Amino acid sequence: MQQPYASPHAGPDTGQPRGTRGRILVVDDDPTVAEVVSGYLDRAGFAVDRAADGPAALALAAAHRPDLVVLDLMLPGMDGLEVCRRLRESGPVPVVMLTARGDEDDRILGLEVGADDYVTKPFSPRELVLRVESVLRRARPAVPRGSLGAAGLTLDPGARRATKNGSDLALTLREFDLLAFFLRHPGRAFGREDLMREVWGWDFGDLSTVTVHVRRLRGKVEDDPARPRLIQTVWGVGYRFDPTGDHGKADD
Repeated sequence: MQQPYASPHAGPDTGQPRGTRGRILVVDDDPTVAEVVSGYLDRAGFAVDRAADGPAALALAAAHRPDLVVLDLMLPGMDGLEVCRRLRESGPVPVVMLTARGDEDDRILGLEVGADDYVTKPFSPRELVLRVESVLRRARPAVPRGSLGAAGLTLDPGARRATKNGSDLALTLREFDLLAFFLRHPGRAFGREDLMREVWGWDFGDLSTVTVHVRRLRGKVEDDPARPRLIQTVWGVGYRFDPTGDHGKADD
């Protein structure tokens, strides 16, 4: 069984100069965890800033806007949920949340406030680096595609901008990618496993992640999220985007 925390000097070395892959802010009050995570990210080619509490994290983010934040849920004083909310107020930034708990409610809370991914402690630092790389790949599409649109929704993948009836939508990274996927495949039903593979790029994971993101996305694109007409539940299968808005189901 792989040890959850190893020496940062054992981390994978990509051979890339430090900092060339972006800036990561690691926020964790456990100095051992922070050192190990920072060491792995550093050796993977990222510039890393560290903070042990919420106020310090917000100050660092204001001084040097990170490309991604690795954020512990359980912080002294201001918890990770509040830090995530405040980070979002100053602009979009991908967040990978860490939690020491196995309780599903904690994971869902992190996703509800806009975290793009989460990792439950104890974790493999190598897995965390892979999650960070996956989120950043989604945040920086290599080849911008043409605009997408249907049912009053318009997405510009290159600019990462989404509108509904001309008004901007405040979508997180995963919400944007999920809506873009639906718009590219109107009328087709996809299981949660399919969406996790196609949108998140994972072959395995907690499927409640998909459920939470669908619910959040409905809250932003549906006229009545309690009676969704665009993102419909297909019983026994998963979800389908219907640009005509007919026969929607309210349940997840």
